[in-house]
Amino acid sequence: MATETKVKKIGMIQALNMALHEAMSTDENVIVFGEDVADPEEGGIVGVTKGLSTKFGELRCRSTPISEQAIVGAAIGAAIMGMKPVAEIMLMNFTTVAMDMIVNHAAKLRFMSGGQTHVPLVIRTATGAGLSVGGQHADYYEAWFAHTPGIKVVMASTPAEAYGLLLSAIDDPDPVIFVENTLLYFTQGEPPEAGKRIPLGVANVVRAGTDATLVCYGSHVAPSLAAAQKLEAEGISVEVIDLRTIAPWDKKTVLASVAKTGRAVVTHEAVKPFGVGAEISSVIHEELFDQLQAPVQRVGAPYCPVPYSKPLEVAFMQGADAIEAAIRRTLQSRVAA
Repeated sequence: MATETKVKKIGMIQALNMALHEAMSTDENVIVFGEDVADPEEGGIVGVTKGLSTKFGELRCRSTPISEQAIVGAAIGAAIMGMKPVAEIMLMNFTTVAMDMIVNHAAKLRFMSGGQTHVPLVIRTATGAGLSVGGQHADYYEAWFAHTPGIKVVMASTPAEAYGLLLSAIDDPDPVIFVENTLLYFTQGEPPEAGKRIPLGVANVVRAGTDATLVCYGSHVAPSLAAAQKLEAEGISVEVIDLRTIAPWDKKTVLASVAKTGRAVVTHEAVKPFGVGAEISSVIHEELFDQLQAPVQRVGAPYCPVPYSKPLEVAFMQGADAIEAAIRRTLQSRVAA
């Protein structure tokens, strides 16, 4: 009697580490640097870059001083000269220190050179509420970068997705902000197929449905699936779309889904006002107004910094219950005839 071989699951930290090993092994121009990324400093704060400096040497995986502007500036210079740097900015809040380099240089050099200068740069950075790290260590700023022409913004929801998206980000000829959720670092998932890339700008329909479309990404994919599964018991069919790439977002897939269901909810961990959800909601209303059965609903955090207090932080984070409530609202409301 044949026995089934159980596939061992892996964590997102391991998946990201695998992607970096793969990229550095196949292309000697791929280099990694940032605060504490080399092995003498334990391979980063959670170990994503562990083993890289030992295997590839500290010329290709180098720990830097605590200077985010210098890290990104050096990465831009290396990219212009033909390297493929992967720069780690420890936490997304700290990208604010390097905004001049990111927005005025990395994002604009291709445009200002008439297309002659590419900046194949990946900036890896982590963020997210849930670990009581306070208001200066857990904010989501993807809307800032998505609002900046010349930058791609990517956010993975599972280990396999993180592996494939990071490989594609490193291959890309333009700057990519690769955002990693701190809580998802410790989740387990199916291992990726070795070397398999996931194209940037292509969303993933992770659950098919007919009654409403739920657009999400990153840390909100799991609670979105949980909400959809709960509603299924009541006969409500929700289609769940993981954007994967925030900029450019897969408008074609989202609009096709909403045209089918007639209803949409957009959800993200970042604060609700002026967020990615607002942009997607606006486009859906502009493109599909005559086909909508109800106004688009948005789910996002309250308009305040991430609280340190655990009860307040829990209240700040919008999970499956908030997403479920938004789906129910869009099912109950109707567009005026």
